[in-house]
Amino acid sequence: MLSNKRIQELELVMEFEKVEECFKEVSSWIENVGRKRLKETINLDDSLEMLLQAQKQFREFDLIASEYCRRGQEALKKMDRWEDFSSVDVHSYRVKLQTYKDQLEEFCTQLDENRHRICETVRLYEFFDKVRRGICCTEEGVKS
Repeated sequence: MLSNKRIQELELVMEFEKVEECFKEVSSWIENVGRKRLKETINLDDSLEMLLQAQKQFREFDLIASEYCRRGQEALKKMDRWEDFSSVDVHSYRVKLQTYKDQLEEFCTQLDENRHRICETVRLYEFFDKVRRGICCTEEGVKS
């Protein structure tokens, strides 16, 4: 039984090394592109027109970022079996795996939050624009 468990651990390590390339690619993109682009969306412009432009740019980025999140999550699913192994030899791989998982979860959460914030901000600005136009029309009607 001990021998079988050891063989399973070695197979898992070999599988990890295959999947690690995907983790490295996703992790590199998150650090070098994703986080920088998310920071750019922190300060949104004050006009509806500029906000709509920012939303359009974010949607383009969101498609790419969501694909990286999906690929990272698929790679993590392949590694679900790590939960069953606790030997010292596997520990360093589990630490790497947890680091990738934490990074991916944090980025995907920030992406979701920014998507929601931009959408709600656009809705709010559109509402205020309608109100402003309604007030202007009402004022013009009163003047006539």
